[in-house]
Amino acid sequence: MTLKGPRSVQKLELNYYPPGTKFHERYKQGSELDHLAFWVRDVDKTYKRLLAKGAKKAVEPFSEDRYRLAFIKDPDGIWIELIGIDRRTKTRKRPLD
Repeated sequence: MTLKGPRSVQKLELNYYPPGTKFHERYKQGSELDHLAFWVRDVDKTYKRLLAKGAKKAVEPFSEDRYRLAFIKDPDGIWIELIGIDRRTKTRKRPLD
């Protein structure tokens, strides 16, 4: 589910991972925030640059459909998603809002 204000470009996506799925975890204090996501021009370069500055690896860059994604962890353990267009695909459109 995605929430978006009528005059804002920012969105809040609500996620739920049922038991038995890849990212499901039992609730524990501090796991309320799943992750933050940021659009970046080059996922691979941004991922490497943030690791060099002390971010921790979570999920190395990968392609999914026409997108390039990666995840890092900040110093508090919050997951940060890096998302961009996979430049190896023919289409370069951003997702519909």
